[in-house]
Amino acid sequence: MKNHLSCLKGDTIKAIVLVCLAVGVVAMSYGSLAMAYGFPLWVPFVLSLTVLAGASEFMFIGIVASGGNPLAAAAAGLLVNARHVPFGVTVRDLVGKRGLSFLGCHIMNDESVVFGLSQKTAEQRKAAYWLCGLGVAIIWPLGAVLGAMVGKLLPDPETIGLDAVFPAILLALVVPAFKNRTTLIRACSGALLSLAAVPFAPVGLPVLLSLLGLAARKK
Repeated sequence: MKNHLSCLKGDTIKAIVLVCLAVGVVAMSYGSLAMAYGFPLWVPFVLSLTVLAGASEFMFIGIVASGGNPLAAAAAGLLVNARHVPFGVTVRDLVGKRGLSFLGCHIMNDESVVFGLSQKTAEQRKAAYWLCGLGVAIIWPLGAVLGAMVGKLLPDPETIGLDAVFPAILLALVVPAFKNRTTLIRACSGALLSLAAVPFAPVGLPVLLSLLGLAARKK
């Protein structure tokens, strides 16, 4: 593992570590919220290990806690994370081969994909993908359990803004890509479509509709 990491720049490794720590903070808010909703400790822990997708897990416990059907909650979670389908196509060379590919696919998330695709060489892309993916896969369940254990001692995660940490980090990571005018136009178009659909579309669908922004072209 050390030999693989040697190809990464120190700044990249530092950025991955900081993002993983931030993921841990969000995981604590998730665990705390699950306990506040009345779930037993094993629910956020098992979800964090098997699902490993923050947006889906937050949505699942929110829908179930509000009286929704668990199957409907699971379907909504799948809809929100449908973006993993194009992710999988994009990082198919980074997830490994044969049995290892199952683990490589499991640790695929927004952060590992961003870091993996942002590197210059194939070796660096694979190293960054796996370092970030494994880091998130370890710290997310640990953070969820820790948050659940001390959940009653923390204020409402949404009140103190912990739920905003995750998207803020991702935005910071993609901002440099906005230097490309076409990318900026498509990102803004997708964001506008998503916001316009919020009052009318079911929860989770506006995110998917934002993909239509990819059709926008530079004039």
